Amino acid sequence: MAIITLTTDFGRKDHFVAAIKGTLLKEIDTITLVDISHEVSPFNIQECAYLLKNVYRSFPKGTIHIVGVDSEWSPENEHIAVSVDGHYFVGANNGVISLITAEIDPEKVTQINLPDTKTSSFPVLDVFAKVAAHLARGGTLEVVSKPFNALRELKEFEPRITNDGKTIVGNIIYIDNYGNVVTNIQKTLFEAYRNGRDFEIIARTEKVRTIHKSYNGIVNYDLEKNQRKGPGDLLALFNSSGYIELAIYKSDLNSVGGASTLVGLNYRDVITINFM
Repeated sequence: MAIITLTTDFGRKDHFVAAIKGTLLKEIDTITLVDISHEVSPFNIQECAYLLKNVYRSFPKGTIHIVGVDSEWSPENEHIAVSVDGHYFVGANNGVISLITAEIDPEKVTQINLPDTKTSSFPVLDVFAKVAAHLARGGTLEVVSKPFNALRELKEFEPRITNDGKTIVGNIIYIDNYGNVVTNIQKTLFEAYRNGRDFEIIARTEKVRTIHKSYNGIVNYDLEKNQRKGPGDLLALFNSSGYIELAIYKSDLNSVGGASTLVGLNYRDVITINFM
């Protein structure tokens, strides 16, 4: 049974997601449809890529991932279908897929070649769903696309190494449901330049000098409760995807707030790590 995932910035108010699902089910009533997210910030390529990069490996090989963010066709935003790591990604050439393939070479990169689709105002339905259904029926990329060698790459969010290796300058690439902020600085990069040195992470006026392995790592259970750090305190950790994340322990955006609101951090903001 074929699996098709959906990642869009459509939200839940409108009919768009239901229309895509209905069309796919009308084509193949035995497929499994999985929503990854429909709450991607509008046109946010980096956020979309972060979600996909960290979830697609949880699905079986052969899964087809429809990417419905910034999907309208233009001469600078072609429609593409890519086979990478045993998975298919169907979307636009806007940089999302290149961020996913940054660490692994794709098996095939193709440009979708369906007739009379370039003027569609709803390409996720009119183009991507058709390609996904074709693949789900066991079809090949060659039937619906042609070879393509101009996969767009986005370099703007790569961390920068400065100060003769004593400083890493990164950016916030994702803010989660708790208000935790994820940087583009991975554990592998951090450890490569740390060389056993002390460090400080600077986020606006806040400084953090410890990186935990879990959220409750900030709590020293050997101390009396009134002496411990705990709910409401800022911490840094390596998250489950291997990125440095800043969080407020037991945060709630609807009440006490999270790192994004309490520290005043937003998408693209700079995070600096200095090694001592």
